[in-house]
Amino acid sequence: MLGKNVKVEIFGTLSEGCLYSGYILDCNVKDTRQVYVITNSTKLPEVTECTVIAVAKNDSGAQTRYIAAPVGEIFYEPEVRMRLGITSVRFKKIICIYEKSCGAVVYHKTEDNGIKILLVKNHNGKCWTFPKGHIEINETEQQTALREIKEETGLNVKIEPDFRRTSVYRPFGKIKKRVVFFLASSDKSKVNVQQSEIDRYIWVTIDEALNMCSHENDNKILLEVQKRFAVNM
Repeated sequence: MLGKNVKVEIFGTLSEGCLYSGYILDCNVKDTRQVYVITNSTKLPEVTECTVIAVAKNDSGAQTRYIAAPVGEIFYEPEVRMRLGITSVRFKKIICIYEKSCGAVVYHKTEDNGIKILLVKNHNGKCWTFPKGHIEINETEQQTALREIKEETGLNVKIEPDFRRTSVYRPFGKIKKRVVFFLASSDKSKVNVQQSEIDRYIWVTIDEALNMCSHENDNKILLEVQKRFAVNM
């Protein structure tokens, strides 16, 4: 059901312009399972075309609820959790079709004015990549990137305001992941990794990073960083 476009018959409002209740109509037959509809609209049609964007389960796992949004509206897990917080049901596990993370290509200038790029390898990942993490409610993209880099590496970095690149891919199944990367400088090279998240880290040249990163999207971003430094040197 996750990611499927469905018609939802709206029957109640838990919070106008925030959360509605309804039933899924399948071939004009009402599904008895209740669905929550998340939206930014102050009023929805009685029958609304929606996409099932999340599946939520309560603490015991006995109650499952579909979460839908009008077609074209995108909500990430922090927003979904916040809006579901007004209901009487407390959902422990939420699987969302949309995920968003923010991070940065972190660089450090060496004593001879060379450029070294920081790569990390996560517990759940087999590839070298850049530090990043999931966005939290009420955070800006840059705030998320700064927080995640600090948590994962212990570095306080400075984000360059005119560099922002987006990587979109499907890590598995129907999940659609959007990752926003900035370019950030660090005046220190000493890294204190977050043991619960990061297995290894390494400082490498841009050419070395291009050979080590296996994701095409990461390499595209590295090439843009390389061109940027070539122009400025």
